[in-house]
Amino acid sequence: MEHDCCAPAQPAGRRRAESIEASGGVPLVEILYFDGCPNHEGALALVKKVVDELGIEADIRLVDVPNQESASRLRFLGSPTVRIGGQDVEPGAEERTDFALSCRVFRTDRGFAGQPDERWVRDALLREAEVPA
Repeated sequence: MEHDCCAPAQPAGRRRAESIEASGGVPLVEILYFDGCPNHEGALALVKKVVDELGIEADIRLVDVPNQESASRLRFLGSPTVRIGGQDVEPGAEERTDFALSCRVFRTDRGFAGQPDERWVRDALLREAEVPA
């Protein structure tokens, strides 16, 4: 499943509004991955855990990125990429341009990891759902 929810030319506010509209009024969470990625299932479990802990509803979608052309078009920074409301949960990721069909490693407070930091996911969900922290 592929779609262009995260085109770079759109301002963040517009992406957010389109994301919520497209997902039926709840936060849209996309987990982009390539087939064979060992970390996307862990990212999915992390997102579900945080959604459950926050007690919010979210539209969680897995997005398979099949080739380099799709990686460039989708601004795919590697597998897994977690986007909430059309924005990558990793701080500063919007500045990156190293789009590739590859595994992704995150630099977190606890060192390098194959999943985004739980705090990033939580903060992004709270922002998107407009739930007070």
